[in-house]
Amino acid sequence: MSDVSALASLLGVFEPLAQRAASSPALPSIFGAFESTPFPNGVTHYAVGGALVGLGVAIIYLATAITAGNSTFLETTLSYVSDLPRFNEPTYVASRDWRVVLALSTVAGAGLYTLLLGSPWTTDVGWWRLAVGGFLVGVGTRVGKGCTMGHGVCGLGSGSRVSMVNVAVFVGVAIVTALAVAAAGVSP
Repeated sequence: MSDVSALASLLGVFEPLAQRAASSPALPSIFGAFESTPFPNGVTHYAVGGALVGLGVAIIYLATAITAGNSTFLETTLSYVSDLPRFNEPTYVASRDWRVVLALSTVAGAGLYTLLLGSPWTTDVGWWRLAVGGFLVGVGTRVGKGCTMGHGVCGLGSGSRVSMVNVAVFVGVAIVTALAVAAAGVSP
């Protein structure tokens, strides 16, 4: 069975569930969010952002032959201050400088967005939910041996089977979680 047919059969498992859910009187409000226009402000800014991320990843790969990703940022930066062998592996030490630049440029991008558009993006989600979510994402990146950038951008772009599975799992978990939270009536 090819990778494409395996993925198609996996996705086919969810089709009957979606059909049953759509016909159920208790669940239409959950799926109703997906009936609205997915991109009411257009797709241009998403396309530009995606192109910039792709360009950055390509530059890092061409310059270092290392797949870009943020999940190993902590280990690589701890090599500056720790003598523990785990944090001083040659690959961590060799890549720590550009990983610091990558992480800092992510923060600088948010600052630039605020300066150019005049107001920071904010959320109504409580700080404790953000903290718990961040912790769970951190655990997931360690268990999955990579983050959304490493697997979702670089791994899929290079045709990695492991990345295809990881992306399918974390997107699937995100969808199920969002639907469960909406079904429970939880608001930020």
